[in-house]
Amino acid sequence: GMIVLSKEKADRIVVWDDLAKAYDEGTPVKGRVLSRIKGGLTVDVGLRGFLPGSQIDLRPVRNLEGLIGQEIEMKIIKLNRKRSNIVLSRRVLLEEVREEAKKRTMEVLEDGLQMEGVLKNITDYGAFIDLGGIDGLLHITDMAWGRISHPSELFAIGDTVEVVVLKFDPERERVSLGYKQLKPDPWDDVDTKYPVGDRVTGKVVSITDYGAFVELEQGVEGLVHVSEMSWNKRIRHASKVVSVGEIIEAVVLNVDREGRRISLGIKQTEPNPWETIEERYPVGELVEGRVRNLTDFGAFVSIEEGIDGLIHVSDLSWTQVKDPAEVLRKGQKVEVKVLSVDKDQERLSLGLKQLTPDPWETVTDRYNLGDFVEGRVVKVTNFGAFAELEEGIEGLIHVSELATSKAVNPKDIVDERDTVRAKIIKIDLENRKIGLSVKRYIVETGSEGIIRAEPAKEPDAPEVEATVVVGEPEVAVEEDVELAEEVVAETPEPPGDEATVLVEEPEIAVEAAEDEEEVREPSAEDAKTDL
Repeated sequence: GMIVLSKEKADRIVVWDDLAKAYDEGTPVKGRVLSRIKGGLTVDVGLRGFLPGSQIDLRPVRNLEGLIGQEIEMKIIKLNRKRSNIVLSRRVLLEEVREEAKKRTMEVLEDGLQMEGVLKNITDYGAFIDLGGIDGLLHITDMAWGRISHPSELFAIGDTVEVVVLKFDPERERVSLGYKQLKPDPWDDVDTKYPVGDRVTGKVVSITDYGAFVELEQGVEGLVHVSEMSWNKRIRHASKVVSVGEIIEAVVLNVDREGRRISLGIKQTEPNPWETIEERYPVGELVEGRVRNLTDFGAFVSIEEGIDGLIHVSDLSWTQVKDPAEVLRKGQKVEVKVLSVDKDQERLSLGLKQLTPDPWETVTDRYNLGDFVEGRVVKVTNFGAFAELEEGIEGLIHVSELATSKAVNPKDIVDERDTVRAKIIKIDLENRKIGLSVKRYIVETGSEGIIRAEPAKEPDAPEVEATVVVGEPEVAVEEDVELAEEVVAETPEPPGDEATVLVEEPEIAVEAAEDEEEVREPSAEDAKTDL
């Protein structure tokens, strides 16, 4: 007749009743974290309950062991007495609290409002700050007037930060925050603090291919372009002159307050070598330099570090030059003459042909109309051939003047490097043109007008590099065409059959003379008499 009683079971029944009531009414319960298990935590709420990891906080919690032993408030989201299953959630409770705080914050939020918030998260592009139920983004560009690489340089998670609301979108519930706006913009009076021409000191904070950024003060930076780093050195990269963290002195070249740009120059801290260029290199003086670069229009010659002069293609030679590479090569040391100096535009004009006399000034002393001359073919075009009579003097043999027979293509008659004998039929000193006629030479002398060049032999040893290499033009220019047209206009009709026969008569005359033991070349007078 004994009755067996259990206090423990009675306590469990009371606890289950209390938990069921809290579950039905949605009231929170308190519990102490016991241990970490797979997927979450074990919590003592009078009975053992399970708190999933996803229900611990609004954001995932990485360090669950840090919660062991703490007493936290939660809500029951699942209850099964038969299976003794209790599932808890702290997140649901936090969301309810957050929603209440959000409503209160939304009522007061507006653009320009200053308020405090707690920094919740940091990313590469900014930081998220809890303003009270709603998060705002503080972008990295709004953290400081100066340059920062990462938000962690200024803030840490959990910091209480004073911010200003830059833009509030109630529909999308987005808030843009600013931190640097709490301080005056240093660019407001930058033009008065850093006037043009003033010398300033700053720290190099960044280096790029095109220059270096120098911090003059917090939030104010200036750019030193590579072209403004040295008067006499060609800077390919700013790192050759300055390094990050270096304190340098520069001159303010330009200030754009609206564009928030300042141009600085390092070379302006030293005298400009172009200011005394006229005294150091007067017009007419001979100077030495090295060919730095070749272009279609000429060659740039470095006469000292940072001082280049241009030899225009028309000043390379008294003869016509199409490509500067025909005369000069890169790196070649040359002597040139100063033709003009423009220190304002920083330009120096040089001449190479001016080192030798102009052969055209005395051409009439050596050549006259009707003279017979000999020259080397230097260029063959579709309208004729150019023969070099001497250095700097060329004559044009029009296709109609190349042979006694009618020619169609000059290249079928003559090749470059052939030697020609011709008669001068035109001299134009003003335009520097000489017209030649091989046909008239043949007719009047009875001799051959074209002597073929021997095939070129391979050199036994590499050629010694010459100071000046004269090349042969490949393409006819407009002046050549004009000369060809003038020669054709002044050329009489070609001779008839009689002239053709006379070409062969000198050979007969020679044979007859041999029989008489008197061999002589027929003279021009003989040819005229026979004609």
